Amino acid sequence: MVNNKLHIIMPVKDSIVIAERAIRAIVESGYALCVYDDNSLPENAQRLDDMAAEMNIQVVHISTLTDHPSPNYRLVLQLARQEVLDTGRHLVIVESDVIIKANTLDRMLEEVQEGVGMVAAVTVDEEGIYNFPYHYLHRLRYRFLSKKTINTKKRFSFCCTLLTNELLKNADFQQLDPTKNWYDVTISHWSIALGLRNLLMLGNPVLHLPHSSRPWKRLKYTHPLRYYWHKITQRLDKI
Repeated sequence: MVNNKLHIIMPVKDSIVIAERAIRAIVESGYALCVYDDNSLPENAQRLDDMAAEMNIQVVHISTLTDHPSPNYRLVLQLARQEVLDTGRHLVIVESDVIIKANTLDRMLEEVQEGVGMVAAVTVDEEGIYNFPYHYLHRLRYRFLSKKTINTKKRFSFCCTLLTNELLKNADFQQLDPTKNWYDVTISHWSIALGLRNLLMLGNPVLHLPHSSRPWKRLKYTHPLRYYWHKITQRLDKI
């Protein structure tokens, strides 16, 4: 039986092998999924359609809605927010390079209560080490909290993050800056400004295989100076 307590979305652009792993993990956890195909190559868009038929997921091809080039995260968030407000559910964003566990989403839902704006599952690499943007958790003062859920004012990534209905009722995504590419920092700050708590689940890790859909972003981990040079000179990755 499919669990409909959450509206789960996944933006996808190519890197179809890892994306399929991410999609299957959600389906196997018992939740419905809406995939937003953000201008993938034709063969990869077709593979998503094949998965829709095979796994009973919804696939929305952004190219049918706008001729704006990828990334179209602002539009995806606006569409998803409206769906959530219409149905009274919470929104969960799972990126296409994140592999959840069977109980990841159930545990995130358990943390939702009045006054909570966001709930995030911490991301780790294949060796179980915290990775971006949660690498600060390696600091000594966090080591005794490894199984805890903490209230934090630090930025969240949308790798695997729940946005509560309470937050979405009070955050107008029409006001998201169209000159930016990504909005995790903005919405994290909005949640705090609204007086809501942002909860980070250190004991609910998910596997993050960073930025497989945009290989140049791997430079953030391997050659950070080159990454920031690209970011500044080519106006990429605006947050």
